Amino acid sequence: MAHPEPGTDPAAMTAAELAAAYSAGTLSPVEATRAALDAIAARDDVLNAFCLVDPERALMQAKESEARWHNGHAQGLLDGVPISIKDIFLTEGWPTLRGSTSIRPDVPWPIDSPAAARLREDGLVFLGKTTTPELAWKATTDCALTGITRNPVDPAKTSGGSSGGSAVAVAAGMGPVSIGTDGGGSVRIPASFCGVVGFKPTHGRIPLYPASPFGPLAHGGPFARTVEDVALLMDILSLPDPRDPTAGAPPLSTFRGELQREVRGATAGFSATLGFAEVDPEVAAVVAAAVRRLDEAGLRVVEADPGFTDPRAAFEQMWAAGAAAMLSTFPAGTRERVDPGLGAVWDRGRTLSAVEYIDARAVAAEVGIAMGAFHTAHDVLITPTMPITAFEAGHDVPPASSLESWPQWTPFTYPFNLTQQPAISIPAGTTAAGMPVGLQIVGPRHSDDLVLAVARFAELVLA
Repeated sequence: MAHPEPGTDPAAMTAAELAAAYSAGTLSPVEATRAALDAIAARDDVLNAFCLVDPERALMQAKESEARWHNGHAQGLLDGVPISIKDIFLTEGWPTLRGSTSIRPDVPWPIDSPAAARLREDGLVFLGKTTTPELAWKATTDCALTGITRNPVDPAKTSGGSSGGSAVAVAAGMGPVSIGTDGGGSVRIPASFCGVVGFKPTHGRIPLYPASPFGPLAHGGPFARTVEDVALLMDILSLPDPRDPTAGAPPLSTFRGELQREVRGATAGFSATLGFAEVDPEVAAVVAAAVRRLDEAGLRVVEADPGFTDPRAAFEQMWAAGAAAMLSTFPAGTRERVDPGLGAVWDRGRTLSAVEYIDARAVAAEVGIAMGAFHTAHDVLITPTMPITAFEAGHDVPPASSLESWPQWTPFTYPFNLTQQPAISIPAGTTAAGMPVGLQIVGPRHSDDLVLAVARFAELVLA
C-alpha cells in the first residue's frame, strides 16, 4: 500500500479516517498500528493507560488486515483500526485481571466477551488491555496491581474512572478508539476529565458476558475522539450475542446512518444542577456557554430540571450489594488484600437485606418514571457531565474536600445508570487552566440513535 500524505500522523487520525485511507490505499493498517504502538511506547510510562500491550499480536493482526484490504475484501467497518479493551472484558489469549491481585493470570483464557468477539469479527487490531481500579469499583483509576493512571492533559491529575485507561489511551493518541464499562459513570467521567467522547448506551444495547455483578446498573460503552467513531463502534458492538439474556433486539437501522438526521428544532431541557448538584462556577460557565451556542444553532433549549431528588442512597445500596455478591466468590483472604475503599463497600453490602435491595430498585423506578415524564416534553436532557474538573491523581475524592465517597462528586452520571438511559459525554470546552469540561446528553431508553445525532450536531457546533 502507498504511504500516507506527508505530514499525516496516523496516531492523530480517527477510526473513520483510517478506514477511508485503507480503502483508498494511502495508508496501511500496519502503519497505523505501528503509530499507535509508538505512541504507547512514548507516553505510557508516564500515563499508565495500559496494563497489557501485545505488539507482536497487534502487528500480526494488522498484517492480516493489510492483506484483506489489498485484496479488496475488508472484513468489516473498521477492519485494521487499532483498539484497546478495558481489562474487564474477557479477551481470548489475554488475562483479564480486573485490577485485582486475587485473580490468577496463569490459567487458560480461552473466551472472548461479546464485545471482544464482535470487534475481532470486524477485523479491528487489538493493541492491549487498559487499566481499571480494582474490580472497576470507583470513579478514579488506580490500584495496587497496576498503579495510578494519569490524565494526559496534566499527569498530576486523575484520569477519572473506572474506565480511565481507555479514556487516556484515546486522548493520548494510543489508538483512536477503546471500549470500557459504565456502572455509575465509568465511561462518561473519564471522557469528561480527559476531553474525549464517551457513550453509555441503553442497558443491554451492548451485550455483556459474564453478567456483571452490578446487574441493571452495568453498561458497556465506547470511547473515541469523535461521535462518528462512536457510532461506527456501536454498529459493531450492538450485534446480538446469545450469552446475554438482557440484550436488546438487533438495531433496525445503523447508528452511523442516523447521525445525519436533522435535529434542529428538537427540544432539549437544560438542567445545570439536576436540582441538587453543586457545580464549580468555572465548569458551570463553560457548560452554559456551550448550551447557548447550541440554542443559537437551532436546538430548542429551555431550562428544566427533571424533578427527581438525589437518588445517591439507592445507587450506593445497589452498588454495595453488587460488590458484596461479587467478592463473596473470591478466595479466602481477599478482604484483607482489596482496596480499603472497596473493602468498606463490601462490608456494607454484606449487611443489606433483599428487601433493602428491592427498595433501592423502587427508587430507581421512580427516577425512571420522572425521566419518562420529562421526555414527553423534551427530546433530550443536557447537563454538565461532571461538576468539577480532574483533581489530583491518587485520591478517591478531591483532596481539599470533605467528601467521603466517589458518588458524592459524580451527581450527574449515576442517576442514568439507575434509569438505564443512553447518555453521552462530549467535550464542551476547557477551563482557564486548560482542563477539559464535558457536556452530557441524555435521551429516553432505546433512543441511542437520537442521542448520537444530537451529540454529533453539538460536536460540530462547539468545534
